[in-house]
Order: sequence, then C-alpha cells, then structure tokens
Amino acid sequence: MTRLGWIAGLVGLTACSGAAAFRPGPLAAGTWGGDNAGLIASDTSAHVHIGCTLGNVHQAIVIDPGGRFDVPGVYNVTAYPVHRGPDHPARFTGWSDGRVMSLTVTLVDTAVTLGPVQLVFGQDPRMGPCPICRRPGG
Repeated sequence: MTRLGWIAGLVGLTACSGAAAFRPGPLAAGTWGGDNAGLIASDTSAHVHIGCTLGNVHQAIVIDPGGRFDVPGVYNVTAYPVHRGPDHPARFTGWSDGRVMSLTVTLVDTAVTLGPVQLVFGQDPRMGPCPICRRPGG
C-alpha cells in the first residue's frame, strides 16, 4: 500500500469513528438530561436534580484537559414534596466529553452521595414524579 493510501485510510477511520475533538473549558450551557436526573447549565451557574433532590452551583462548571470537573455548591436532599431544607455544602464532581456527562454530588457535611448519574447534552430529563423546578433563563 502506498503512503497516500495509508493516509487516506487513517483519515477515513477517523471520520467514521464519530469522535469529536474534546476541548477543555466551560460546560456547554443548556439542558443535560438523563434517567431521573437533570442539569441546567449557564455560563455562570448550574441547577441540578437527582430524583426528588436539588442543588445549585454558583459558578461555571469548567472541564479540565482530562475531561473532569470538581466544583462546590449547595444541595438539598429534602426538597420534595415540601421543600424543608436545609441546603448542605456539596461537591459536584464528574467528567464530560462535551456530549455525555457523569455527575456525582457529595454532601460534605454528611455521608450522603448521589450518583453517579449519566446525562446527555440537549436531552430532556426523564424525572418521574419529581419535576425540574427551573428552566434555563428562569
């Protein structure tokens, strides 16, 4: 096989793999949805639901060069059906390739961990009995 043939073959394999180039930086703004979980991201914050619980990150979620993130926030595990607080300090950790995300929420003042859950960008959350309480821009 000629050198040109090898190059054409490699280009063809790369194009057919469907792999997008990952770029570190802020998480894509919009809705990320999964089974019984959702995240609504903006360039300055994020709102998260896992089941009938909810929390907030008060900064952009930034993905590092390895695809990982770890940001502080607050989380309420007693939010539904009556929001009775309190908000606990929490860490929102996981990874994303820009299209799929794995998210874990860990309350730092208790032994509670939620997740990991898998979320897909642009997909509506499938929440079951507990609704998302906020939409982008809301």
